[in-house]
Amino acid sequence: MNSNLSQLPSDLPVPIDDGAAAHLEGAYLPKISLPSTDGNFVNLDDLKSRWVIYVYPMTGRPDVPLPDGWDGIPGARGCTPQSCSFRDHYQELNQLGAGVVGVSTQPSEYQKEAQDRLHLPFHLLSDSFLQLKGAMRLPTFTVAGMELFKRLTLIAEDGRIRKVFYPVFPPDRNADEVLAWLRLNS
Repeated sequence: MNSNLSQLPSDLPVPIDDGAAAHLEGAYLPKISLPSTDGNFVNLDDLKSRWVIYVYPMTGRPDVPLPDGWDGIPGARGCTPQSCSFRDHYQELNQLGAGVVGVSTQPSEYQKEAQDRLHLPFHLLSDSFLQLKGAMRLPTFTVAGMELFKRLTLIAEDGRIRKVFYPVFPPDRNADEVLAWLRLNS
């Protein structure tokens, strides 16, 4: 089983920028409502002020095997370290006026387990119907019969995307990159 999801293997393949997120900077968040781990729905176009929206493939669980070949897919491994990094920097992000939310295709019940296990102080949103893929043309990949988002992070202000981090690698340093950008652009 996956007993150490928090540690990244040293030999992970580095994802390359395939241009699949180049169209996002300057775009507006769509009028889409996604279920949240708090039991409510979040309308993305209602997110006002500054938000960090990190989109990730899937969070592994210690009791569930990862798909075969997971570590060999560039950008797939690292959802737990990325989430924990945003958790660890949550107060700093808030001090810079940014809310945080994570998005994956996993159902809310699965995400809630990860939120509780990882002690995340923010909510995760479920896009199990890939609405963002259609509305924003977010990049995806397929593994073990599942279509999952490629990892990317958006910084939106008043519903408009100001900055896109893509590809995100290594995922455990993404929150540091976001903080650096926010400090320069506050």
